[in-house]
Amino acid sequence: MSKRREVDVLLTRSRQFLETAEHQYGRGFYDLAAFSLEQSLQLYLKAKLVEYGVDYPRTHSVRRLLELLGEVLPSEAGRKNVNALVEELLLELGMLEDAYITSRYFLREFRREEVEKMMTTVRRVMELVR
Repeated sequence: MSKRREVDVLLTRSRQFLETAEHQYGRGFYDLAAFSLEQSLQLYLKAKLVEYGVDYPRTHSVRRLLELLGEVLPSEAGRKNVNALVEELLLELGMLEDAYITSRYFLREFRREEVEKMMTTVRRVMELVR
């Protein structure tokens, strides 16, 4: 698969997971929405890394993916913005990682307010790295 095709597939899946999360949130399926939000951001960051010519690591850590993206951005201002965002949203990014892990291995219920924060975080990160 070409790099452009890989980016397109990852971005499409990311968008679909975000739309799915919005639907799940609207139905009150907060646990599923949290998982979908994590998947959306993870795929989005992987797409951006591929765009910058980086083979992304096989990780589910959105914090690590965002830090790696911050390392490869061409402008110093962009790198500083990403690094500042990681620090600012450390807890929210951690919640997103928890959503992935707990959906698979543990019983954890997410509250509406938590999912709202995660949704805001996902949109903010996507906007910044766009």
